[in-house]
Amino acid sequence: MHDNTVLVEARIDRFVRDRITPAVYRRAVPLTITAWEAPGEPVPFAEAVSQTFEPFAVGSPWSKPWGTTWFHVTGTVPDDLGTDPATALELVVDLGFSIRQPGFQAEGLVWRPDGTIVKAIEPYNGYVPLTAIGAGVTPGSTIDVYVEAASNPDIGGDDFHGETPLGDPETAGDAPIYALRSIVLAERDEVVAELDRDVWTLVGLMRTLALTSPRRHEILRALDRMCDVVDHADVAGTAAAGRAALADVLAAPANASAHRVVATGHAHIDSAWLWPVRETQRKVARTFSNVVALMDDDPDFVFAASSAQQYAWLKERYPELFERVAQKVAEGRFVPVGGMWVESDTNMPGGEALARQFVAGKGFFLREFGVDADEVWLPDSFGYTGAMPQIARAAGASSFFTQKESWNETNRMPHHTFLWEGIDGSRVFTHFPPVDTYNSDLSPAELAHAESGYAEKGFSNVSIVPFGWGDGGGGPTREMMAAARRAGDLEGSPRVTVGTPASFFAQARAELADPAVWSGEMYLEFHRGTYTSQARTKQGNRRSEHLLREAELWSATATARGLLDYPYDELEEIWHVVLLQQFHDILPGSSIAWVHHEAERHYARVAEQLEAIIGSAQRALAGTGSATTTFNAGPVPSAGVDAAAGSAAGRAQEAGVGSVAPVASDGGWVLDNGSVRAVFDGDGLVASLVDATSGRDLVAPGARLGLLQLFRDTPNQWDAWDVDQAYKNVRTDLVEAESVVVDGGALVVTRRIGDSTIVQRWWLDDGEGELHVQTEVDWHERQKLLKLAFPLDVHADRAASEVQFGHVQRPTHQNTSWDFARFETVAHRWVHVAEPGFGVAVANDATYGHDITRSTRDTAEGGDGGTTTLVRQSLLRAPTFPDPHADQGRHVLRSSVRVAPDVLDAATAGYRMNLPVRRVEGSSGAGVAPLVSSSSPAVLIEAVKLAEDRSGDLIVRLYEARGARAATTVTVDADSGFGEAWRTDLIERELASGTAGAGRWASGSAVELTLRPFEIVTLRVARA
Repeated sequence: MHDNTVLVEARIDRFVRDRITPAVYRRAVPLTITAWEAPGEPVPFAEAVSQTFEPFAVGSPWSKPWGTTWFHVTGTVPDDLGTDPATALELVVDLGFSIRQPGFQAEGLVWRPDGTIVKAIEPYNGYVPLTAIGAGVTPGSTIDVYVEAASNPDIGGDDFHGETPLGDPETAGDAPIYALRSIVLAERDEVVAELDRDVWTLVGLMRTLALTSPRRHEILRALDRMCDVVDHADVAGTAAAGRAALADVLAAPANASAHRVVATGHAHIDSAWLWPVRETQRKVARTFSNVVALMDDDPDFVFAASSAQQYAWLKERYPELFERVAQKVAEGRFVPVGGMWVESDTNMPGGEALARQFVAGKGFFLREFGVDADEVWLPDSFGYTGAMPQIARAAGASSFFTQKESWNETNRMPHHTFLWEGIDGSRVFTHFPPVDTYNSDLSPAELAHAESGYAEKGFSNVSIVPFGWGDGGGGPTREMMAAARRAGDLEGSPRVTVGTPASFFAQARAELADPAVWSGEMYLEFHRGTYTSQARTKQGNRRSEHLLREAELWSATATARGLLDYPYDELEEIWHVVLLQQFHDILPGSSIAWVHHEAERHYARVAEQLEAIIGSAQRALAGTGSATTTFNAGPVPSAGVDAAAGSAAGRAQEAGVGSVAPVASDGGWVLDNGSVRAVFDGDGLVASLVDATSGRDLVAPGARLGLLQLFRDTPNQWDAWDVDQAYKNVRTDLVEAESVVVDGGALVVTRRIGDSTIVQRWWLDDGEGELHVQTEVDWHERQKLLKLAFPLDVHADRAASEVQFGHVQRPTHQNTSWDFARFETVAHRWVHVAEPGFGVAVANDATYGHDITRSTRDTAEGGDGGTTTLVRQSLLRAPTFPDPHADQGRHVLRSSVRVAPDVLDAATAGYRMNLPVRRVEGSSGAGVAPLVSSSSPAVLIEAVKLAEDRSGDLIVRLYEARGARAATTVTVDADSGFGEAWRTDLIERELASGTAGAGRWASGSAVELTLRPFEIVTLRVARA
């Protein structure tokens, strides 16, 4: 017998393509269409349907990029349609889809005339059952619906490269980009549709099996027989016979050892990305309406969705749909997961901000649904901070889900189900699905991939598969549910059960009694450019976080002393704005121009609001008179003022204005304040930086500190996302200065490169051992990366970088492939490099991207044999996609360098730079005592606020910052009217009895605590 497998497969493919799939819909009749195009931004339903609608022909173009056209669709059911009980009548809509990828093109939302939502229209979900719109299916029944069609442009295309004007409505143009392909009433043949799914499943399964597999050939023969028994001229009449020909191979049960899959409906919706936030709000309505509609039709369907912000949008903009979602939540079928306000980036948000993601997110889920989400759900964020396990556990979550680590360029994560250990030792049960996608369609190929790739074979045999089209693609479909049923118990396939994330995690825990442990951050070996792209967005985030700290601290202090009312509503609104901007495609700088322009406007408004709150509270605290009060909101002393206090004796500080004037010397200049002596060469570079206490010169011999370096930055794949290893190959050192001048207490150095101008101001503050530099850049480069270099005479084999509530240690060498891949890293306010007895801190006010390496000054090449540790800050990039003008224009960035024997010295430098003291003129001069203080310099108070429940209770969040056990006394001002104190979780709930740290202090004015390394503690002090 000849092997004609290839010919048989070709026959099957064509038969399906040309005969079966086209026969799913038997007949279709046109409907009457009228239309109205919104002239600007989207409008509510009531406003849209009150407009004048004009006749509209199929094939006509509609809407410019980011436009909205409302189609009014009417008609009646013909006498000869839908009379066969094996058929169903559906409205079928094609807005002009390209099909390439749902969610990145036109989308529609179907409304009833009474203003209620039916479901959405997308490329793979373009139908609406007549029963769902309230129309009868009998002849003469009336059809009357509106379709709100969004002409969202396909910005990414196939390669996510190049330049596009489509990401900004100002440059996107006015020409229509879609043509309506069809809106018809169609008769769906349910038997043919089931046959189509049978064949799809079996063809897909067959192609996952080995060529020599008997099961493969069994399936092939069955499919071949199906092609014979189904009459190509009468598919509807013979489809049942075709199904019978496949019944036996579909009924063969899975192997006893088959992998088990918990399939969870999901639709990852980026809160902004290649579309603005306002479009995400509509994507949420479309997707959630599809989900509810599918639940109404299919009792087995279960769906999980994260991001409290998206539910909040639904409640505000689509209240009727929100109530339907809430009902499904109550049934346990629509599952809120994640417990965060948005699926945020986890690398760059500060500690308190990351905590507030849970405070806001869990708070919303608890209030609205009574749901306490146990799983942290972050499939798409660009790497995961080592602080996350503790934050998650403190928020009451015990499970963590991610997928993005499958994108690693160099190293494969060694586990799929494991314990993730954070910097403090906390562990969270983590799953990284071997299916390697969070948008599965439950194809046999994906299921086979999950089974073959699962790393814990032999110890566990279950994984989760999130299925559904994301980003406005419509979510899970009835075809996916059909696939799940067929794969429930099918030979050659993993067993599939539709279930919740909680059901999966329960099974996984039960199977894996002793999971492997991954310790520390989960660094993503990809998308390293996101630490730097869109510097204004990052600067806005950093500034907003610290303004919020100030606003809460001083408002709580003033409220406790009876001077004003705490601004609960305003602060909550501001926090929600800031938390939204921390979404993993906004803060990382990987969205279209529209998104980042909006973010910058939000940050400007937030700054204005917070400055007003801070000013009001400080004026109330300072009183009136002729004195000046200096306020320090930091957890460390600054400018002569105690932590979180106000003093009449505080020193003034102003960025760019030093306390000593530069002095010309030997063709260069010297800055010397008695604590540190900085010597600049003729080009304005730091040739020497000597610490008076140690006598050590921080600058490596033969090097110059403060050197600006420009690199070619043309990543292989994703422009705004990536910095590739090869960027280092082409470098320009900006040595030559256009001018070096003295301006009062600062040395001002100007340089030019291409069309860009860079002005650096160097200065010293009185009595501080810290050299400051402000780098002002008028940036007009393209696909370039600007770094600021600090070559230090320190033998450091690792570098400490600040993360949330602590720091991580990363090697400065490249011993392993993991070290090699970690060539660009993230840090918050500071990095610290040290050898025993001596260290240096480099701080910043808005820079996250760094690279830290070391080299030996080879004696054979004239060196002294010592080690240079090079710390470089990544200041600016200039990617061209998805925003072709990213980072263009003016930027002001601050940095500092100082001797720092201990990481606490580095932390002090970081806080001082990001929380500069404030001066209130016309005050009483009496000083302002801190509301809360910590006796240990290693235990830092991160937040002081009033409780979320508006009871008036005080919330104090603090953490151990050195990475060692520490004891402290937390003192609350005894005259501020607070009494009993107790520890809580992040959500401000008292710790359960028997939990470590549980219990109450009768007086909250002095609480004795012992913290483990990097431990976070939240205290609640009752209003007396």
